[in-house]
Amino acid sequence: MDVAELSTVDLTEVMSYAYELGDMINRSAEVSDYLYWKTRVAANPQIQEWVRKLESKKELFAETERFGHFHPNYHSAKDEVHAVETQLEQFEEVRMFKQAEKALDDMLHLMSETIAYSVSDSIKVPSNDPNPKGGGCGSGGKCSCG
Repeated sequence: MDVAELSTVDLTEVMSYAYELGDMINRSAEVSDYLYWKTRVAANPQIQEWVRKLESKKELFAETERFGHFHPNYHSAKDEVHAVETQLEQFEEVRMFKQAEKALDDMLHLMSETIAYSVSDSIKVPSNDPNPKGGGCGSGGKCSCG
């Protein structure tokens, strides 16, 4: 067996394990909770009405956002988005959905880190965190680039 065949066999085996891992993730409590609350949010007509309002407010804000703070309606459009988001947060289903979504995201991120770092400590792993903790070039963290 030549090197190309060996690589193909290894890739096939890795892909097989990846599908097994995907199946295990889909059977996890985090996915179960996420899907449960997603269904509850989708089934609530009041929430869906607020979701539609939020989408329309976000569209209006996106139009003003192109010009930033200089647009005369920028701040009011931004405030309207926040007001609708606050209304949505009043629903238990929305709060629980967001909590389940974060738990699932955290689990997937941890798994991604574990896989990536088992290959190399210098592999970058993307995150949904809007405030990254640092690390890497230009962030004041440890950099292995040079």
